[in-house]
Amino acid sequence: MLRLSSDPLFQSFAERALALSTRGGAEYGECEKTMGRILPGDVAGWHREWTATAAMVESWARQSDERAHRVSAREAYLRAATYYRVSYLPLFGAPVDPRLVETFDHETRCFDRFAELSAHPMRPVEIPFDGGSLPGYLCAPDDGGPPRPALIGVNGYDSNIHEMYWSHAVPALRRGYVCLLVDGPGQGRALIKDGRTLRPDWESVLRPVVDHALTLPGIDPARIAVMGWSFGGCLAPRGVSGEPRVAALIADPGQWDPSSFARQLPLPDDLKERLPAVDPAELDPYLAGIADDPTLKWKLVQRALWVHGLDSLGEYVVELSRYRLADAVASIACPTLVAAAENDPASAQAQELYDALRCPKELVRFTADEGSAGHCESGNRSRFDQRVFDWLDEVLESPGRTRATCGDHLTLR
Repeated sequence: MLRLSSDPLFQSFAERALALSTRGGAEYGECEKTMGRILPGDVAGWHREWTATAAMVESWARQSDERAHRVSAREAYLRAATYYRVSYLPLFGAPVDPRLVETFDHETRCFDRFAELSAHPMRPVEIPFDGGSLPGYLCAPDDGGPPRPALIGVNGYDSNIHEMYWSHAVPALRRGYVCLLVDGPGQGRALIKDGRTLRPDWESVLRPVVDHALTLPGIDPARIAVMGWSFGGCLAPRGVSGEPRVAALIADPGQWDPSSFARQLPLPDDLKERLPAVDPAELDPYLAGIADDPTLKWKLVQRALWVHGLDSLGEYVVELSRYRLADAVASIACPTLVAAAENDPASAQAQELYDALRCPKELVRFTADEGSAGHCESGNRSRFDQRVFDWLDEVLESPGRTRATCGDHLTLR
């Protein structure tokens, strides 16, 4: 990615916006000018300047909208939604910063108007869940026609359904799929507005999502695929392990035991060996120094504790042990594609997941030479889409394709 800040954390946030420029979700010039007004480490300045850019672009959208220029309006609304979302990333944490909530509402307003003006049918949906609902968008390539294959998106730690439109819906729609984007517990509105924190039993989340998907128009019930990205590469396989109606699974990247990162933490060997059967309070004194690194502070103290609804890093280390797939992987029966990107630490255990699967499977590696290294292949998502959707097209070509024998697998390198 182009270098826009000497602050590693701010650079990573800027890259989140820049990646979306490939599909109209951002413009380099708008990002570059915004970043030029922000000093390294200035969180208040970050939020102020990205919000200012978002408001400017939203005003352009309204000008076109008022004159019925639908294309210009929707393009600007989509970029404004991106900039509002990027503006609140440094504000993650509990208690929830009122600025974050307000800016999330601005993001949602812009994205909803983008959806209303979209060239293809898009509508918000509310999926009944645990006495309330989960927010989503149903995206279809057109109105009417025969039932189509459907892709359900499973999010990660810090994204939301608006960002998943870029990663999941755009490539799915181009290929004639219906796409259902959903924020589960610990994600997007479910976390920010509803206070629902992450849970390991994602089969309990995916089941009502599939139930709802089967009530929606245009979806072929025999051709429902699930794709999880980022931490969704752990959640989606866990969900599919308890959902036999899913015809195909993509884990991007494949993950096996997220708690294994504890081996890299500054903990005594005897504590590491006893994990997770330790009192979190035993771990906390050794983890206090993590907050001295701004990037680790954001990832582990601000983001992770908020997403999981925890109070200490010791609790977080123990909690992650609940997200292992070892007890669930044998129940995954559908064809599964495991993605692994070079230089992405989250891909480190993709091979372990692949080896443990007993279903039709493929392991697809993405490399720096093709420009698709890094987390979730964000530098070359087109290459990811090509390889993954080509596989998915073939798997879902007919319902019979999903009943391949467990020995029918191939590793792509």
